[in-house]
Amino acid sequence: MSALSEKALDGRVVVVTGAARGIGAGVAEAALMAGARVALLDRDDAAARDAAQRLDASGKRALSISADVTDPASLAKAAAAAARLGAVSGWVNNAGIVQMIAASDLTPEAWRREFEVNVGGVVNGARAARLAFAGKGGAIVNIASNAGKVGFPNMAAYNASKAAVINLTRSLAREWAPERINVNAVCPGSVATPMLRDVADRMAKETGRSSDELFAGMVPAQLGRHVEPIEVGRVVVFLLTEAAEIIRGQSINLDGGDTPY
Repeated sequence: MSALSEKALDGRVVVVTGAARGIGAGVAEAALMAGARVALLDRDDAAARDAAQRLDASGKRALSISADVTDPASLAKAAAAAARLGAVSGWVNNAGIVQMIAASDLTPEAWRREFEVNVGGVVNGARAARLAFAGKGGAIVNIASNAGKVGFPNMAAYNASKAAVINLTRSLAREWAPERINVNAVCPGSVATPMLRDVADRMAKETGRSSDELFAGMVPAQLGRHVEPIEVGRVVVFLLTEAAEIIRGQSINLDGGDTPY
């Protein structure tokens, strides 16, 4: 998929959580390329600043904001800061974590943490977005995962949390449709991100295989290469536009064809 029109999001303000790296940074880059002004939210303030400066050398269209998605007050403050760019009309809930833990070894604390970030962070972000839209409507895109449909070994909490995001997306889309808020999700897989590299590193320790070999093998069979963050970003940008108005409550696979439903 080539880049969208430079005016696809012209004049819009888009908030992206977990935007310092990986898919979040790819979404921010695609939104900027489509003409938006972008607020990059992340707990890692320094990394968010670096990403904003890298993506927008002018410093006029990208704003880094320190925020914790597990804290509604932090997100409310971040939304107010993002309004310095203009009226917010798009919000992308990307922040998430993954823990490589066998289901039999999964502690209540580890389970709660995964859901606190991956599901609670989406709920908090969506509610902050709704308030930021100020009754004027807007679009929300949640970053789920093909893991929420497939279920990978030693990732039970992650799999379950992303399945919850998929169902939450359906619920919010139906509930907020009268407010002209469109809610969708994407389900990436095999994306070349620090998170996928971390998964390969952890698997290498358990299996004794090379991390580089494992990472290189984590590619969609049909595509034959990793999905790039900017490619996910371009689809997210489309879902933020009016052209996607008839796509509602969906969770679209972005994994090179690996997940067939």
